[in-house]
Amino acid sequence: MRLSYKWLQEYVDLDGISPEELATRLTSAGLEVEGIEPMAQATNLVIGEVVSCQDIPGTHLHDTVTKVGEGEDKLVHIVCGAPNCRKGLKVIAALPGAKLPGGTIEAKPLHGYPSNGMLCALYELGVSKKLLNEKQLSGIEELPADAPVGETNVLGYLGLDDTILDVSLTPNRADCSAMWNMAKEAAAILGRKAKWPDVKGMADGGADSSFVVRSETKKCPVYYGKVVNHVKVGPSPAWMKQYLQAYGMNSINNVVDISNFVMLETGQPLHFYNLSRLPAREITVKDGMTMDMTALDGNIFHIEDSDVLITTNGEPTGIAGIMGGEESMIDDDTDAIFIEAAHFDPVAIRHTSIRLNLLTEAAQRFTKGIDPLAAGKAMDRCVDLLTRYADASGFEKTVVCGDDHYKEKVITETLEHCNGLLGTSYTMDQVTDVLERLDFKPEVNGTSVICHIPSYRTDMEGQADVDEEVIRLLGYDDLPSTLPQMAPTVGMLSPVQKARRQIRDILSGFNLHEIVTYTLVSKAYTDDTFFAAGEPIALSMPMSEARTHIRTGLMNSVLECVQYNEAHGSKDNNFYELSKVYAKDKEQERLAIVLDGMLRNDKLHRQEQPVSFYTLKGILMTWLERNGFAAARVRISENKYDTVHFHPYRSAEIALDGKFLGVFGEVHPEYAGKFDLGRVYYAELDLNPILTCKPGRLRFNPIQRYPGVTRDIALIVDKDVTARDILNIVSRNSHKIAKSAEIFDVYEGEHVEAGKKSVALHIVYQADDRTLREEDIAPVHERILQQFAEKLGAQLRS
Repeated sequence: MRLSYKWLQEYVDLDGISPEELATRLTSAGLEVEGIEPMAQATNLVIGEVVSCQDIPGTHLHDTVTKVGEGEDKLVHIVCGAPNCRKGLKVIAALPGAKLPGGTIEAKPLHGYPSNGMLCALYELGVSKKLLNEKQLSGIEELPADAPVGETNVLGYLGLDDTILDVSLTPNRADCSAMWNMAKEAAAILGRKAKWPDVKGMADGGADSSFVVRSETKKCPVYYGKVVNHVKVGPSPAWMKQYLQAYGMNSINNVVDISNFVMLETGQPLHFYNLSRLPAREITVKDGMTMDMTALDGNIFHIEDSDVLITTNGEPTGIAGIMGGEESMIDDDTDAIFIEAAHFDPVAIRHTSIRLNLLTEAAQRFTKGIDPLAAGKAMDRCVDLLTRYADASGFEKTVVCGDDHYKEKVITETLEHCNGLLGTSYTMDQVTDVLERLDFKPEVNGTSVICHIPSYRTDMEGQADVDEEVIRLLGYDDLPSTLPQMAPTVGMLSPVQKARRQIRDILSGFNLHEIVTYTLVSKAYTDDTFFAAGEPIALSMPMSEARTHIRTGLMNSVLECVQYNEAHGSKDNNFYELSKVYAKDKEQERLAIVLDGMLRNDKLHRQEQPVSFYTLKGILMTWLERNGFAAARVRISENKYDTVHFHPYRSAEIALDGKFLGVFGEVHPEYAGKFDLGRVYYAELDLNPILTCKPGRLRFNPIQRYPGVTRDIALIVDKDVTARDILNIVSRNSHKIAKSAEIFDVYEGEHVEAGKKSVALHIVYQADDRTLREEDIAPVHERILQQFAEKLGAQLRS
């Protein structure tokens, strides 16, 4: 917020308080002042009059004689290059020695003509170019004909002897965007009194009105309207122009300027309608309309049914709380107006203003929230200023639709709670002094104090807020320095943090690179998600159509990353991502692994390892084993979960201790084709069972000292017998000497009965404490063969 030091003085006595000190006091009280900027900076200026102006041949310059006071010695020659320089013009002259933002003015000849100063434009005095019109930017400043020649307090005459404080308001202090409320705040901080203009009740009078106002939407709870049958449009008084300029607004005319000035004073956005342009003497606030409309700035905007509109005779005449329509423009021919002061739903105004990219002063105030009584205050002030500066008359009674439902907020606080929360030892007198300065009208009842909160302090909700006001105004420097009491702890990682770190270490060791992809995805991705966590969450205000939902799975994001890398010439893309996915009722931590191309490609040493289903399986099994989950606890089975995103015959489900983890294998060729990918292998696992299950102890055995004995057998079994069924029989009947079993061949075809398959098995027998003999191995081997026959109906293949 741009806070004018000079304007603030209208409401608060700042005698003895410099702008710099005011900035320090405001910042200490929580209203951070980010910058202090004078409206203009210049010395040794004087108002002059050009008494002669002759062109200098061959140049764009003019040789002028400028009168800067009475007497012959006050006629000075000044060379000027401005195109609007002419005889009889009242100007700002900077005499030799004047210090301007661009440098110091010196007396020196130009093109052989003496020049004893400079005729100035306002931007040359440091006035922001944003506040100047094209005419002011293209030449020197043209002062009024009655400007006093010889006046040396030029900045004061122009109203530029002001300092602007750039105050950064926190989101909860929207009240301070109103000058009246800011004056109350500054007065409380400085321990002085603030005085608002006494205009209460100014809008109460008037003749009976036939004007009708209605609201057909809950987004407009209260609407005030007032007809003024006679106004005279003209220039605004100089002081009003200067204060608007100090805030950063340009003057338009007295009527429009009053609406802006009252908004800045009270915080209540207003809108003035040209009464003669309204097709009917009625205003209806409604939503649910879809159309295009032309706004006050001449631009055409598309209105959706969620937007709130001001309508008359069924036609829109403004976007509520944001901008009026072209029918409501106040021009020089306006002789009667209708004043609107209403409250609108902050969420609705924010959505509309952002969608239409109309972040107007009014929209920003409605979005942040305004004083529930501000509409009445603003109406009173409007009547006051219109009467004085626009010759307003013919007022009709204020018509009101709805109710502001205001009820004074009362908060009771105790001295014990205040000091206990703040860690202070304030007395009741100190606390009540702060509350009185804030106009909280404190009532002391023993050790309790009852606070009556002003309507504009919408941020006050409970005892803690009252305590904050106390410490904010008495000063945070009063807080004693104390060390917090806390139990000593040893810094260490939690089990879950350790598990995450171990996952990264192991997968990085497989030459996989970690990626981080966007959590926000398109609706198309959430509609077609593998292993969705649940119902997706849609963003209320998405950044773009590509980021409308929170993802419920990782597959689309990871494959998109592979697609991007392939498109940029990367051939071997082996990644993993450790991330969370979200649904409306839960969140899950997931691990995604993708293999594309070669896992190892070292041509120099002829070490090439193309990726495959078994590469991915080996990575997963090794990762689980190194995390303490033995192969016996892991079950890999046929993929029946999802054959849309995965190849139905080259993928598998994986479970830990019977809990489903996910699916891995080759991505379905049709789905991979959506990302312009060839054969790619992918796994996505739910990490919650892994992070919450207790891992087994990792056991490290010494290298075997005794030799092993191998047996290779071929079994004829039914086609539906799985490798897991065969290997389980070996492990259950090993008697601790069948150290390992591995299937090395599966055959179907000639010499094998239909519906059957041949499975070749390699078994290693080995003991830890001795060399095995045939009589040790034979009974175990026979027992295993017997179990194959009994459990699986297997036959040895001859």
